[in-house]
Amino acid sequence: MDCLIRLAQTDATLGNLGANLETHLAEIERATRDGVDAIVFPELSLTGYFLKDQTAEVALTLDASEIEALRERSQHISIIVGFVERANDGRVYNSLALLEDGAVKHVHRKVHLVTYGMFEESRDLAAGDRFDVFESKHGRLGFLICEDLWHVDGAYLYFLDGADAIIVASASPGRGVTEGPGLESSETCNKLQDALALFFRTWVLMVNRVGWEDGIVFGGASRAVDPFGAETGAPLGLDPDRLDVRVTSEALDRARIQTPLRRDEKPWILTHALARRMGLGLREQDDTK
Repeated sequence: MDCLIRLAQTDATLGNLGANLETHLAEIERATRDGVDAIVFPELSLTGYFLKDQTAEVALTLDASEIEALRERSQHISIIVGFVERANDGRVYNSLALLEDGAVKHVHRKVHLVTYGMFEESRDLAAGDRFDVFESKHGRLGFLICEDLWHVDGAYLYFLDGADAIIVASASPGRGVTEGPGLESSETCNKLQDALALFFRTWVLMVNRVGWEDGIVFGGASRAVDPFGAETGAPLGLDPDRLDVRVTSEALDRARIQTPLRRDEKPWILTHALARRMGLGLREQDDTK
């Protein structure tokens, strides 16, 4: 793994697929000129976030013209984009797609929908039920969408499957003030990223959107953390911006040799504990033999 990944911290016009697609195409063209290998957009970057009754109207199948336009550009650069997906069975999902070499290679559907406080995702969206590592030409990637970051199951499964990088796409509102220059919500997300990188010895790249919807501001502050838990480059602010990150296997190898956590992990302990709680009655492993 040795690639240059651009986090494209963009704004979105709520429900306007045409305008948002133009923003994506312009960013992709610029990234291609700059020699970037992969570009990552925020959660629901093609549609906007607080869609409510517009959710079904802007849902896209994987052969929609907007996806096709991005698919064609992916012959020159890998593209990770957020959108409302309409599945073959009619359900709609908050999805993140990887387009690469002119094809849709992988789709992650947000597993942990947010339905508390100002959020009501479960009203209009179905929840995904899988966390699958995908073998991109740039390495083994695992995707999380916003609230997925707050639940350890996805990142832990990616850790067990040897993910080289965890990509987090978010549309997180900015909330709370701190003594420093950032927002409290951004500081919290930073801690979550740092923890995943340290626990799982992997790159963690998060791109969060900016702009306003319904009087709510999105927090930006996109950033990258290396497998040692160290911030790579300065985090972005509250405006549309770009952060380029050189992601390498060399850093992964050093971190995993220094602290071989996956080698020493014992996932069967968790498996049996969960089985007991679910009444599945798996046979216990006898470690004395």
